[in-house]
Amino acid sequence: MKAIILAGGMGTRLAEETTMRPKPMVEIGGKPILWHILKIYAAGGVNEFVIALGYRGEMVKEYFLNFHSFNNDLSIDLSTGGTVIHNGNPTPWKVELVDTGLHTQTGGRLKRLRDWLGEDDTFMFTYGDGVADLDVKALLGFHRSHSKLATVTTVRSPARFGRIRFEGEQIVEFYEKPESGEGWINGGFFVLNRKVLDYIDGDDTAWERDPLERLTRDGQMGGYRHAGFWSCMDTLKEKNYLEELWNSGKAPWKIW
Repeated sequence: MKAIILAGGMGTRLAEETTMRPKPMVEIGGKPILWHILKIYAAGGVNEFVIALGYRGEMVKEYFLNFHSFNNDLSIDLSTGGTVIHNGNPTPWKVELVDTGLHTQTGGRLKRLRDWLGEDDTFMFTYGDGVADLDVKALLGFHRSHSKLATVTTVRSPARFGRIRFEGEQIVEFYEKPESGEGWINGGFFVLNRKVLDYIDGDDTAWERDPLERLTRDGQMGGYRHAGFWSCMDTLKEKNYLEELWNSGKAPWKIW
């Protein structure tokens, strides 16, 4: 099974960090937050990834092209240019890096990756800026327990995020950024059937709006309630919060 990760946005609300690099490459504990997200999936047995690139996508490519040298010890013979990588910690990931356009919206990026999904009708999908102590296997099991096209991981958070209303395990309302109150919100970490791509009109479609709303109206959106840790990294304050948790040695999302 593959997981798609959005890594193409400009991250304007985190401009202190994203002026020169895409938000998924902003580091927590010396590693890009994208690395943390892949580690969360890998802990649940998902090791194949399709990363949707856009803004400063060359930096993501450079990171993975040099992944072994960045993450292992090296011996370099400067007289010959010969290099030996001492791979003491092999990483069994397959990563596909796909340019999905500079200004493409989230839904458009997802639709552009149709041909990269392979033969499996089910795939995972998330944003490149959120971490959680998520049980990926339990999420997938929940998705397979119902017949809906989509499952979204929902989390508790203050009212500045869009809200979700449940009836049983089915989502019956999905709306963005209410004025007040608290409730379940979209925490990313979707499981999707490839048929959801038909709900996306094109490059200008934001996944969080019309596609999610239409899937919800059609009774095709299941909600997996995640009661554990979750945090996005929209602002410098949130970035510093995640950094503090990592440096404490007790980062909740470090489940590997």
